[in-house]
Amino acid sequence: MPSRSVDPRILALCQNVTAKRPRTVIDHILQHGFITSEELQSIYGYDHPPRAARDVRECGIPLETFPVTSKKTGRRIAAYRFDSPDKITPGRIGGRKAFSKHFRAALIKRYDSRDTITGEKLEPRYLQIDHRIPYAVAGDSPHDEENLEAYMLLDTSSQRAKSWSCEQCRNWQNDKDEAICRSCFWASPGNYTHIAGEQVPRVDIEWARIASRSLRENSSLRRKGEHDGCGLYQEAAGENPRLICVLIGDINLSDEKAQTRC
Repeated sequence: MPSRSVDPRILALCQNVTAKRPRTVIDHILQHGFITSEELQSIYGYDHPPRAARDVRECGIPLETFPVTSKKTGRRIAAYRFDSPDKITPGRIGGRKAFSKHFRAALIKRYDSRDTITGEKLEPRYLQIDHRIPYAVAGDSPHDEENLEAYMLLDTSSQRAKSWSCEQCRNWQNDKDEAICRSCFWASPGNYTHIAGEQVPRVDIEWARIASRSLRENSSLRRKGEHDGCGLYQEAAGENPRLICVLIGDINLSDEKAQTRC
């Protein structure tokens, strides 16, 4: 798809993009017609291709995801190309707005340098600013650095978990209802009614709190969790492994018995 065959409305948006990752995706598509997840990894070194594609979409430029066969493995993989200009998202020209150093410092102070999802206190360099309501739903409007409550701090593990969960949510994909996002765990982990549209509670247990247990005791805890209807597994988050206990079923989080199951 040479650039002359691209709709002028999409070309106009492409010209406004300067950030490196979406610019890379756009230039490749303009030259070759599409770009595959394999190319994003092997040529450009992007380990999470959907994130690179999302950067383009967040600039208001519509992309279509379609399957192709990998020339290396013969497996089906994702590819991206420009979609209909009728799907251009207004108000997203230029993509996300950059946050000031002053705003970042204010958030670090407000949240005591803690990951909003896990509550774990980390060095500020490990924390990233994230919109409580996903950019894909609300955009940067209004972009108000005085409103600290509209943002949260997440480490890389929490941010990827939130991103994956939100992308599977019907509201993120279709409805774009900000009220639904506000009542979600990923926006308000201390006061939520659902997780990405699913009516399930969630409990995170930090590894540090049970680090003194022996491997045998941890195995017993795992078996107990399975017996009580909990899914219990270990997640490696850098040098800070955690035990994540996901409760399954209609469990009242205010119930003391439910709180002590895991």
